[in-house]
Amino acid sequence: MKRGIVLAFVLGVALAAFAGSSNTKESSTTTPVARTAHADTMRALGEQRFRANCGRCHAAPEKFPPRAMATVLRHMRVRATITDEDMRLVLIYMTQ
Repeated sequence: MKRGIVLAFVLGVALAAFAGSSNTKESSTTTPVARTAHADTMRALGEQRFRANCGRCHAAPEKFPPRAMATVLRHMRVRATITDEDMRLVLIYMTQ
């Protein structure tokens, strides 16, 4: 009997915690306009990094699937000494 009450209490607390965590995700203060502006900023930074690091040897190709572009960037990272941050920004630029 006591074991059932404890189990019910633990399940109740777990469900309450789960329900509370999903509500915080939905109540984000970021508006769609702010997310778009942020994405545009990240893409512009990626374009700058592409021109500085990759544009010396390559013209900007057409869009690549993210997975293929990530593979290309990983291989070129060593040759062009691209930082992790540069690689991330160039990937955003090349895939959006």
